[in-house]
Amino acid sequence: MNKITNHLPTKELQALDAAHHMHPFTANGDLAERGARVITRASGVTLTDSDGIKIMDAMAGLWCVNIGYGREELAEVAARQMRELPYYNTFFMTTHVPAIALAKKLADLAPGDLNHVFFSGGGSDANDTNIRLVRTYWAQKGKPSKQVIISRHNAYHGSSVGSASLGGMTGMHAQGGLPIPGIEYIDQPHWYAEGGDSDPEEFGLERARQLEAKIADLGEENVAAFIAEPVQGAGGVVIPPASYWPEIQRICDAHEILLIADEVITGFGRTGNWFASQTYGIRPDIMTIAKGLSSGYAPIGGSIVSDEIAAVMADCEFAHGYTYSAHPVSAAVALENLRIMEEEKLVEHVRDVAAPYLKEKWEALADHPLVGEAKIVGMMASVALTPDKATRAAFASDPGTVGFICRDRCFANNLIMRHVGDRMIIAPSLILTRDDIDTLIERATKSLDETYAQVKAKGLLVAK
Repeated sequence: MNKITNHLPTKELQALDAAHHMHPFTANGDLAERGARVITRASGVTLTDSDGIKIMDAMAGLWCVNIGYGREELAEVAARQMRELPYYNTFFMTTHVPAIALAKKLADLAPGDLNHVFFSGGGSDANDTNIRLVRTYWAQKGKPSKQVIISRHNAYHGSSVGSASLGGMTGMHAQGGLPIPGIEYIDQPHWYAEGGDSDPEEFGLERARQLEAKIADLGEENVAAFIAEPVQGAGGVVIPPASYWPEIQRICDAHEILLIADEVITGFGRTGNWFASQTYGIRPDIMTIAKGLSSGYAPIGGSIVSDEIAAVMADCEFAHGYTYSAHPVSAAVALENLRIMEEEKLVEHVRDVAAPYLKEKWEALADHPLVGEAKIVGMMASVALTPDKATRAAFASDPGTVGFICRDRCFANNLIMRHVGDRMIIAPSLILTRDDIDTLIERATKSLDETYAQVKAKGLLVAK
């Protein structure tokens, strides 16, 4: 077997990639002209590309490599499980040990009475599960009219037909006939972009109370659930005002509406607790999980549901499932990932060491002339780029023009930092040390400086 370092020259790899590989969320023609960056190996928080360049990954892959790259323990567990039981399904009154052990572990870790897990291959299909699950639950309860699920504009809940419909991103809805029927939306709690001159806490209450108004408009008898990310991830790391979640919880409790917390990004230590529902005092009926569950080392996701929902669903055959639900290798890898997190006290490391230091350094970026705000919770953060700090103005150029320039400067400075429109975001691995944080901030600052100079030179420092 060839070693990973034994590969074709970069240009040839890029040509093969362009010829045969269709990338997600990508204009593949443009990528073919530029050439994809080829990643060949990784260790800790550092990637290495096919030219030997080392890059700090401040996005933990795709929000998921919580324990960092290169953990031999996970490779060994995967190999051992492949030799013992590489695959079996959990249909037809059958189970296996990794599924049993992981479900029990998740019940132990999850807050409240979330003690039951329906496994999936990732977050998108877990949210597809949730659509059918909540509607079936209410039908079993004798309330079949409770079908509508309320979500939020600019939310991201996956990219399958069902989960993309749950999300509120107009760019995704423009393709493929989305959304499906039975999904409604309220506005996001994004004070910086949409709050105007309002007080942030009053704004948070107003946005939360849109849920109550939407329920009244639709009729409580027709509403099954409200779904939301505790912190919007792909929407730009939108951290809600402190007033928001308590009011959302009150409304769901008052109106017999199930609350689904999509913790695909925020779960497994990212906010300084095992789950962001604990950080924000949310009491979900269903929690969507994936990504950090296995730190991205193997595909796995799921819906953790309450005792009440599980008891009701136990009385029917739920005609739903996936070939790879609770795949034994993925389940074994997830268990080992959770063991490492517990034994190495990574959640405590985030809460007590990494997140406080990153917060201090990150919030100082708000002093940069190009930055309108710097927001952070735990190990996920964003900066809003603006031509006018005082008014929080958007750029006159097309949304994302400046963000794309900044992303390219980050790449040039060997830092992976993502742009969402003209907002730059990070979600690094939880193992970050103070030295790592210093490096991250140094490269981010240099990238912002270079972006500012380039934006000025191109005449883009103009408010809309």
